[in-house]
Amino acid sequence: MCEVDDGSADKQGPEMKFIIAVIKPFKLDEVREALGAIGVAGMTVSEVKGFGRQKGQTEIYRGAEYSTNMLPKVKLEIAAGDDIAAQVVETIKDTASTESIGDGKIFVFDLADATRIRTGETGDTAL
Repeated sequence: MCEVDDGSADKQGPEMKFIIAVIKPFKLDEVREALGAIGVAGMTVSEVKGFGRQKGQTEIYRGAEYSTNMLPKVKLEIAAGDDIAAQVVETIKDTASTESIGDGKIFVFDLADATRIRTGETGDTAL
């Protein structure tokens, strides 16, 4: 069997992480300020709905009680260099915590590449 060397073993590009955090909406400003203080330059924020162990809640709307299993949350998406990724996760964890059920989750993925559309910069410099 013939192996093809694409040269990828020689390439040691900048290591980056893609961090997704799902948090309670009222914690957004506090988390954003804390991340700015450690040098996070930008993030994407989306309003989402979901549930986990809390299984939803009972609410009253126009005098009628109903049950919903989808709670409002905020999803943060952050691309960070490998050098500060652990600090980003720790900052989100510490700042978003209320020590009660439904505080959210943080997911960390390896990020292969990033490109700034305006300048064409790639890798860490695009962040």
